[in-house]
Amino acid sequence: MWSPEREAEAPAGGDPAGLLPPEWEEDEERMSFLFSAFKRSREVNSTDWDSKMGFWAPLVLSHSRRQGVVRLRLRDLQEAFQRKGSVPLGLATVLQDLLRRGELQRESDFMASVDSSWISWGVGVFLLKPLKWTLSNMLGDNKVPAEEVLVAVELLKEKAEEVYRVYQNSPLSSHPVVALSELSTLCAGCCPDERTFYLVLLQLQKEKRVTVLEQNGEKIVKFARGPHAKVSPVNDVDVGVYQLMQSEQLLSRKVESLSQEAERCKEEARRACRAGKKQLALRSLKAKQRTEKRIEALHAKLDTVQGILDRIYASQTDQMVFNAYQAGVGALKLSMKDVTVEKAESLVDQIQELCDTQDEVSQTLAGGVTNGLDFDSEELEKELDILLQDTTKEPLYLPDNTHETFYTNVVPKPRISDAELEAELEKLSLSEGGLVPSSKSPKRQLEPTL
Repeated sequence: MWSPEREAEAPAGGDPAGLLPPEWEEDEERMSFLFSAFKRSREVNSTDWDSKMGFWAPLVLSHSRRQGVVRLRLRDLQEAFQRKGSVPLGLATVLQDLLRRGELQRESDFMASVDSSWISWGVGVFLLKPLKWTLSNMLGDNKVPAEEVLVAVELLKEKAEEVYRVYQNSPLSSHPVVALSELSTLCAGCCPDERTFYLVLLQLQKEKRVTVLEQNGEKIVKFARGPHAKVSPVNDVDVGVYQLMQSEQLLSRKVESLSQEAERCKEEARRACRAGKKQLALRSLKAKQRTEKRIEALHAKLDTVQGILDRIYASQTDQMVFNAYQAGVGALKLSMKDVTVEKAESLVDQIQELCDTQDEVSQTLAGGVTNGLDFDSEELEKELDILLQDTTKEPLYLPDNTHETFYTNVVPKPRISDAELEAELEKLSLSEGGLVPSSKSPKRQLEPTL
């Protein structure tokens, strides 16, 4: 038996006719009735009205869910539900009823219900309603234009939950502030187009789970810290951490690029040696050294930025622990409200009296039965002495070099002369020919080996 849930489970795409109820292909009389227009009023024939509405309303929503879209238009639905060259004449009435019940909402009305001013900074994907639509609504004409975009409210909520879940499971969630462009790339798999992505952000903003802000010409998004928490406004700390994270990414990309450049210079020097071009090989080695010095400087800056970020994350963790301690102290105070030292001492005395009485009763009942279970204290002491002697015979393990020292400071490497570079080239030439350098080669080797 067909149901909207069963139809929604079908894969998206393809001809929808194969995923429609059985009567779509088998019952011509029934489909002729369903494709006919609604009466002007439900009061004329409520049975026919309810039968058509019960067929089309769930089908429209389940079709949108199967397609993975939250935005729909009358024209698109008419094309999707064509049958033997005919289109359903009552789809406009179905959409009007879904609008009345709140299951659909005009895209423009939805945007008006949320602070969407940040969208105007973007590419302008949202357009104002044509003047005729606005006038028709003011005059009480509730007809749905074929091109007007409607939003499936429940599907939009589901899509917003999916986007939030994708963000939480990604590395971007290490900090609540993220660039809008990065978030858009992350959510490309669940948001089929840019307009859907913006609608999802507006829904999350409506639920107070995100807030959007423009910073230096770039839009950034701040998420709530927990699934049930409300997002707080973007503050200076959020902006500062975001800028540090952007700097970290920029430095990492630059280091990667320079590393590739150094490797390229190394290969150029190798090829020059093979070709016998000594001067060209020297220039390539010098370029490699300069690039490596730049990499070292960038690494120092990157370490500094990462150290600051680590401290910020640690401070946030410390704040969470402090809040947990504070809550624990409050709970402990409540639980100890009626407990005093005097009451505790009295309770301990009563317990001790009961224990003494129980010991006396146990000894009386045991009588002489325990005589066979007595242990010789002298034998126990002898056995203990043997164990201690065996223990003292075991040698203690000490490391071979107890004075070993580990140095963490890096001594700056001296400048390498042209003569040493020539020696390195000679080494390269010999290694390419399968020969081993002689013992007269300089003892000091180049730092950047090939």
